[in-house]
Amino acid sequence: MFTPGWSDYRQRVYYNTFDVTERIRKGQNVLAATVADGWYSGYVGFGLLVGYGPNKCGRYFYGKTPALRVQLEIEYTDGSKKTVATDTSWKTSTGPIRESDMLMGEVYDARLEMPGWDEAGFDDRQWEKAILAHENGSLKAPYYDRAGHREVELGFVEPKVVQPYSSVPVRPIETIKPVVITEPDPGVYIFDMGQNFSGIVELTVRGKRGTNVQIRHGEMLHQDGTLMTENLRKARATDTYILRGGETETWQPKFTFHGFQFVEVTGLPKKPTLDTIKGIVIHSDTPLTSSFECSDPMVNQLFSNIVWTQRANFLEVPTDCPQRDERLGWTGDTQAYVRSATYNADVAAFFTKWEKDLVESQCDNGAYPAYAPFPMQHGVRGKAYGTAWMDAGVICPYTIYKIYSDKRMIERNYESMTRFMNFRKEVSPNFQGVFVGNDWGDWLALNKTPIEYIDSVYFAYTSDLMTEMANAIGKTADSKKYANWGKQIRAFFNKNYVNDDGSLAVNTQTAYALALFVNMLPPQKRIPAGQHLTKLIEDNDNLMSTGFIGTRPLLPVLTATGHHDLAVRLLQNRRYPSWGFEVVNGATTIWERWNSYTKENGFVAGMNSFSHYSFGAVCEWMFQSLAGIDTNEAGYKHIILRPGPPGADSNPDHEPINWVKAEYDSIRGRIKSSWKKTTNRFEYNVTIPANTTGILYLPADKAGNVIESSIKLSCAQGVKILSQKENLIEIELASGSYHFISKSGSSE
Repeated sequence: MFTPGWSDYRQRVYYNTFDVTERIRKGQNVLAATVADGWYSGYVGFGLLVGYGPNKCGRYFYGKTPALRVQLEIEYTDGSKKTVATDTSWKTSTGPIRESDMLMGEVYDARLEMPGWDEAGFDDRQWEKAILAHENGSLKAPYYDRAGHREVELGFVEPKVVQPYSSVPVRPIETIKPVVITEPDPGVYIFDMGQNFSGIVELTVRGKRGTNVQIRHGEMLHQDGTLMTENLRKARATDTYILRGGETETWQPKFTFHGFQFVEVTGLPKKPTLDTIKGIVIHSDTPLTSSFECSDPMVNQLFSNIVWTQRANFLEVPTDCPQRDERLGWTGDTQAYVRSATYNADVAAFFTKWEKDLVESQCDNGAYPAYAPFPMQHGVRGKAYGTAWMDAGVICPYTIYKIYSDKRMIERNYESMTRFMNFRKEVSPNFQGVFVGNDWGDWLALNKTPIEYIDSVYFAYTSDLMTEMANAIGKTADSKKYANWGKQIRAFFNKNYVNDDGSLAVNTQTAYALALFVNMLPPQKRIPAGQHLTKLIEDNDNLMSTGFIGTRPLLPVLTATGHHDLAVRLLQNRRYPSWGFEVVNGATTIWERWNSYTKENGFVAGMNSFSHYSFGAVCEWMFQSLAGIDTNEAGYKHIILRPGPPGADSNPDHEPINWVKAEYDSIRGRIKSSWKKTTNRFEYNVTIPANTTGILYLPADKAGNVIESSIKLSCAQGVKILSQKENLIEIELASGSYHFISKSGSSE
């Protein structure tokens, strides 16, 4: 669906190739296509807001009307060849699709259908001749882009690059049936699909010719049971079907998608049943690669919510939300979540394509913008970038390289990343953090962390990643340069932000989480800093206060500094702000805001999305520190296994997690990790794929109390004991499946 995909069409257009041999018939054949505005000339993102886009209407960011290029290559049995391509001999007409837009929806009038229009012998004498795209005229309009505000002649522009599509296609993935129907007002029917997702509705209806059935989409209901659409803002998200009449008719839109859980249908000829509609789940076909389950049903629902949110937003680009007038590839959200994304699905091709979007959106000064593709300006005029958001241009390529061992991701983006790092150095000549661009920072945090502080940490973070990537592709001089940058940034940071006792001058949870996650502190101050972070959380009634940027590292650094039980407690919490708060309030996806909705008070109006994956970045910790699946080498050649059972008294509010079962299909094969804990026994099962090795950190006091498949640990095949310390046994494992039992109870 939606071929050829979204890109900066002025710079790059993709094409798709299809083998149509089986469709060829003897005699005359017909080559036909249906086109719609799509991202090219339809409504896109913030263009709907006053002051953005041509004519301030949010359309035509790339062109005036859709343009089509088709090439049919025929090879005959005698070896001769012929090419049939689009030219002015083609003919064109409008059909039953009267309106179709990604954000607004689709209108289909079945009375205007032309049976046989795509078959030989159809009478097309009333159709018009097609015209060349560059002869279609242009629009003169005010335009905001990375150069600021200017007037442009907006018409067809021949792209610089035309190439095969490099990502996975957008497809209908599965079908969802509604679970309940309500009628808040006479003739107004609300279908609850039971799951928030991205997609469309298929309608089955029978009625009189000309009957108008309207389908509206929303994520939540008002307290009175009516559809809530305020958070959609300017996006109508409305589909309309006009019946041809007579027989039963089944229809679904072709050129739009929506983010929704609830569907309002009006105009039906008779009372509907649960079979009147069904949901078609649509997103980029990134195959799912993992499973996660534990003893806490709330956490299991959270994992489901994370996966569904990723699916809903990984549609052509990694969008921030699938429902409202935005749906842009926001860089801040993406860089915070990308590592979690790699656990849940195979996203290698998906990010390979999006990295091209990001590079082609790069600002002239080297900064990466707030989103990619980048059809229009947003934020401070001329500064469409900001700390932690622009850094996605380094963090995302690094992550894809690390997970899939694909050095091409580094090589393709290296020049672009170098320009970005030079920009960072230019605006921060003394290696201090600066306020540059927009002050989005730790978006939606309950306590604000200064942007200069965040900038200092991210400058060090990207320098570290560049050090490793440069070394991976043999650029040793660059690797040393970026390593030196990291040292100088940390010297400034420690001089200005770190106290002798390990406390920080910026006293927020995000400040500590970022500093510990990026190793900004000397080793002797890490544990004290972790204790200060723990006190901050305890003084906040054991609640988080972090936003998009601070939430990802929070639980990992708690575990790393010896406070794993507190990390598990935060995961299991049901009070605001927490993941559990969303679950107990009915969430089936991750919310943009910690308090997006409550059963008692309803929803937060305005800028609010109920399908926003940023806070779902906790999934990374769930796999690494709870299930215990991680790697320290590119491509999972060497696997780190660190199962993380909490202590028996870790959570006074809820029953502590006492078993976890997880699987992950790495680039080298399936990894299985599961554990179960009782009062005096710890069981651990693991499967390591062929041609890999693993390091297991097994909770146990000594090797003598551990058996593997009924054999003493010291005698087990494929097992090598490396060290024993702090109730952990470090074990090297060859590929294979293992079953460990620790009987001592010391894992308590």
